[in-house]
Amino acid sequence: MPGKSPNGIDRRDLLKASIATVGAAAAAAVAAGTANAEDAAAPAAYTPSGTVYTGDVIDGKKVVSKLDVNDLEPGQKHLLYFQGVEMPTGQHWYVSVTVAKGAKPGKRGVLTSGVHGDEMSSIHTVQAVMNQLDPAQMSGTVMVVTDVSSPALESMQRRWPNQGRGVDLIDMNREWPGNENGATAPSRHAGLLFNRLLRPNADFSIDFHTGTTGFEVTAFNIGGMDVPEVKAMIDLYPVGQIFDNHVYPGVLHNAFMDVGIPSFTPEIGAARVLDLEMIPLFVEGTMNVLKHHGIVAGPMGRTGKDVTVFVGNSAFPILATAGGLVEHLVKLNEKVGAGQKVAIQRNSFGEVVAEYTSSVAGEITGQRSDAMSEPGNPLVFILFNKPKPEDVQVYPE
Repeated sequence: MPGKSPNGIDRRDLLKASIATVGAAAAAAVAAGTANAEDAAAPAAYTPSGTVYTGDVIDGKKVVSKLDVNDLEPGQKHLLYFQGVEMPTGQHWYVSVTVAKGAKPGKRGVLTSGVHGDEMSSIHTVQAVMNQLDPAQMSGTVMVVTDVSSPALESMQRRWPNQGRGVDLIDMNREWPGNENGATAPSRHAGLLFNRLLRPNADFSIDFHTGTTGFEVTAFNIGGMDVPEVKAMIDLYPVGQIFDNHVYPGVLHNAFMDVGIPSFTPEIGAARVLDLEMIPLFVEGTMNVLKHHGIVAGPMGRTGKDVTVFVGNSAFPILATAGGLVEHLVKLNEKVGAGQKVAIQRNSFGEVVAEYTSSVAGEITGQRSDAMSEPGNPLVFILFNKPKPEDVQVYPE
């Protein structure tokens, strides 16, 4: 994929030059995409680091409203709660934070999960990575956040149920870097987390996700492979697909990228379940990344060199044109050709009401897992390559 994103931002220069212009452009794009953003005050300015304890303790864990991992005792694991946005009652949503602070100084990695509330494998993956870390043997710091969108997790649904102006369901992964003075709770929550917890403690970051309820995906990574620092990390995962695309403004990994912090997004199978076959692949890859950055020692595990990897820069959606039962004719990761039939749909009488074919050659990267569909629902995503950068398609959701 060429060196420019679909929005024309040169990502190679991003990590080498001034980020002020890029950060301003990203903030404008996010503001344009958030609900009722025209009513929000200007985002709070980024503030210097320095840990602030609220004085509260929950289940024996201290609560912070701001964290600087440099303030923590080295050679230990620290379990904290971060005080997030206020609820209508005036209480706060809290975010679970685990920090493995190495005995020696080094790089700082941030691993996030639970940005969407139905993505269980993302949470299990970062927990499994943390369980492998011994701070006494580490150089640097790894911070894990497992429940970014607590209210969405409470009901195991993708979006944050915002109550500000009647019930809205807001996609937290379109809100970053957020706005501490924003018009919605998710925007404020994102601003608090990004300014006071995530950004100040990251030299690199990985934001873990899965497919969404009703739609299953393969094991793959999303990121801009034109950014050398990002490519170096993605290549360390033994998974079979890479979506080489900068995707949307407002996603968490792009908020990091826009302030010069290398970041990308792994996708780990189906929502609402623990995929115990896929999760170890991403644990192994993440441990490779920590070794790459010198945080932990030891030989590399399997990487992309040990598996067959398909890299695509676009995702082709096949949308339902009718209602009824969907029967898939291809499987995840399967190669398809242009003109190949990939699914059929039947009505309540068992009559075929629609047949679906691929217009591109590529690999299946996502399929609707709910058997019923109404018109307009995505049935299949096909990872493929478009040769012209102006034609590259962003991953549809």
